[in-house]
Amino acid sequence: MYAEERQQAMARLVAERGRLSVAALAEAYDVTTETVRRDLSTLERMGLLRRVHGGAVPASSLAVMEAALSERDLARTDEKDRIAAATVDLLPPSGGTLLVDAGSTTARIAAHIPRDLRVSVFTHSVSVASRLAGHPAVELHLLPGRVRGTTQAAVGPDTVSALEQLRVDVALVGTNGISLAHGLSTPDPEEAAAKRALVAAARRVVVLADASKLGVEATVRFASLEDVDTLVTDATADPGLLDAFTATDLEVVRA
Repeated sequence: MYAEERQQAMARLVAERGRLSVAALAEAYDVTTETVRRDLSTLERMGLLRRVHGGAVPASSLAVMEAALSERDLARTDEKDRIAAATVDLLPPSGGTLLVDAGSTTARIAAHIPRDLRVSVFTHSVSVASRLAGHPAVELHLLPGRVRGTTQAAVGPDTVSALEQLRVDVALVGTNGISLAHGLSTPDPEEAAAKRALVAAARRVVVLADASKLGVEATVRFASLEDVDTLVTDATADPGLLDAFTATDLEVVRA
């Protein structure tokens, strides 16, 4: 099957089914997930569908809205746990400062912070704060703002202003998508503004993103690849895409 024929078939199948994952499309057409992502990008540019986290929906579908945190927290759990565990080596030393972004992968770091690592943690995530509240060595700071129900993250002018006052050793950042052309991106403008301020507040920026986020471009860019020091992803990530990221001087850790 030629690429054009495959892409037309994908567009028809997405229109019929309403929502399909990258993995399902790769299996259906016997191609790699990276090939599917390229096909979906082509089809989105043609206006035939919309890319969403982990797959695609019809162009007119309301499903292009972000998945709720509770939904995302149930997806790719093993990969996200391995990413969080691998991130421990990138945490600041005892006495340091850490900024933790909202997200289903970043929230998992709470279970992996050593019990004897004395660190000040700043976060705008209700979920992260709730998981860290009982940690014996963490001095926890919850940032202000309006909490979005979808992500359980504080956003808005108060959040951005609070982040602009900070300078921390390390920021752990979540993202809906990361690509060579578009950098790091997310669907919501207010969420993007908070993430942008979060990235600017850190001396070292570490992005936690499982393989389903790689090559994905959401609506609003909040950082370029040059703004990021390290990407921590899982072992299922496409090696060719990781090589392309590495070529930009981005450090890549596979968990």
